[in-house]
Amino acid sequence: MAIHLADQGDELPLNHEINVTPFIDVMLVLLIIFMVAAPLATVDVKVDLPVSSARPAPKPDQPVILSIQADGQMLVGTEEVTAQTLPATIFRATGGDREQRIFLRADKQITYDTVMQAMNGLRAAGYLHVALVGADSGAAR
Repeated sequence: MAIHLADQGDELPLNHEINVTPFIDVMLVLLIIFMVAAPLATVDVKVDLPVSSARPAPKPDQPVILSIQADGQMLVGTEEVTAQTLPATIFRATGGDREQRIFLRADKQITYDTVMQAMNGLRAAGYLHVALVGADSGAAR
């Protein structure tokens, strides 16, 4: 027969492990809060684009420049074009080289939509290399 001398009663043995469940719960709640709050932190702001202060890239000998004037008139070099005649005129100006960079100059008063329509016309014609031309920081005054 065995004798049991220690009376443990209702006491549980000590557990020396860290309980990370509350930590994980807090982190998941914070993750959800940040996921919901991040899209709300972006704001729609009207932008008056500044003058570029970057060093200008070297220009080719005969650049093809598409200009959009304040009244919306588009010119390839000095030739007036419309949205319908733009692809053919650009094709003639580049000699059919669709890899040639097209320089796009637009007046400050032109809407973003007008610039995007011109870029869509260039893309539809197969010209994917478009450079936006800005005024030098010293010439903007």
